[in-house]
Amino acid sequence: MLEKVNKAVRHLNSQLPETPEVGIILGTGLAGLAEKIEEPLHIPYTEIPYFPRSTVAGHPGQMIYGKLGGKKVIAMQGRIHYYEGYSMKEVTFPVRVMKLLGIDLLVLSNASGGVNPEFEIGDVMILRDHINLQPENPLRGVNVDEWGPRFPDMSEAYDHACIQKMHQIAVDEGVVLREGVYASVPGPNFETPAEYGYVRRIGGDAVGMSTVQEVLVARHMGLKCMALSVITDLGVEGKIVEVTHGEVQEVAQRSEVTLSKLVRRFLAEA
Repeated sequence: MLEKVNKAVRHLNSQLPETPEVGIILGTGLAGLAEKIEEPLHIPYTEIPYFPRSTVAGHPGQMIYGKLGGKKVIAMQGRIHYYEGYSMKEVTFPVRVMKLLGIDLLVLSNASGGVNPEFEIGDVMILRDHINLQPENPLRGVNVDEWGPRFPDMSEAYDHACIQKMHQIAVDEGVVLREGVYASVPGPNFETPAEYGYVRRIGGDAVGMSTVQEVLVARHMGLKCMALSVITDLGVEGKIVEVTHGEVQEVAQRSEVTLSKLVRRFLAEA
């Protein structure tokens, strides 16, 4: 894995004009945020050695280098998921690559089902913490000491200063920003009513199929993390209805304007 990551890094370094400062992972239906990146350089995943391919609708599958909020960024327009058949090491391969390219902050976005009864469809939630319900941990196996410690601390998985700053920005922009705990499950099926109830009872505010494994690897490598989730459906008793991936994408896309506004200003002031 070390050799594969280094080869991907060498290839990207040969393409990028400058060292990126911030990495961004764009989730389901949120790939349009990449259109706000200035002076973009597009690099398809298929051109990067050993890079996994995204196979899900709404995940175009390319890296985009450019500027956003005045910062040099490298964005994944389409993430990799465990349910696509990849191992967790493959899912988190891009995070390792972005760290070694030079980023010191990882901004993540996703779409999720809200289980907090105060949430509404279309809300944006900033992650305060997470619950890992995935069947495999990306840190399992031989530890690469030059990447991080065998037992990384997770007491501040999501940077407290970033959370506070984003709340200030949301108030200034007149945006209602929720805060909560994100539970990550394998997927690809949406949850049953009983599963939604379980996630709520164990302390979750929203549930999705990504993000946590990426944050585990990012923190292992010493990266600061900030994550935003668009509530695209509700897993609250009395509000649960049949949902499709297309509907999830539509809600996420409608929230792109809000998400773009928050992220761009955050980067400008970070």
